Amino acid sequence: MTTDVDLTTAVSQQFPSASPRASLDCPAFNILAAEVPAVLQYLRDVQGFDFLTDLTAIDWTAETSPRFTVIWHLYSSGQHRYVRVAADCTSATEPVMPSVTGLWAGADWHERECYDMFGVIFTNHPDLRRILMWDGYPYFPLRKEFPLAGLPAALPDAEISAETGAGVIAAPMMGGPFVATPGQPMSAAEPRAKDEAWTEHSEKTV
Repeated sequence: MTTDVDLTTAVSQQFPSASPRASLDCPAFNILAAEVPAVLQYLRDVQGFDFLTDLTAIDWTAETSPRFTVIWHLYSSGQHRYVRVAADCTSATEPVMPSVTGLWAGADWHERECYDMFGVIFTNHPDLRRILMWDGYPYFPLRKEFPLAGLPAALPDAEISAETGAGVIAAPMMGGPFVATPGQPMSAAEPRAKDEAWTEHSEKTV
């Protein structure tokens, strides 16, 4: 089995533009977007990282350049270890990254989710469309400018809107540490401490 040092050396020799990425748990590399398919194929075919466990992105905020970084987590079923690969999108307004569906069929849904949540476009993807939100949804919910409470958006189905009477309601704040008020005890931030009347069919009585 190759060691982490051997892997870092091998990747650096094969792809001089690759550089080690700070990591506390497994080897990690920063690579160029244009080299994504080649590097990931090398890790799969030569280094034995045969399973794409996850694909996600980071939005560093609109004030940061580059703004978006795409991350791939690979696993070796033969060596029982992981490697992490990251590549920056060159555009902040239209982030683009090569698709790796030709290497792993499962990348199809991973890339669709990343597109749906961050707006990253994966070139040569066979069916790049939303997977969680509906077609025509105007926002990317995991971008930094998207508020935790959500944004109003018309429901796509008139029958659903008529039945619920909630065609343009933003997602409610259900509680948790992300909505805690500084100085408050954590118990005040838990869902049971919040008004959840919107989830109930009848008015709460005391």
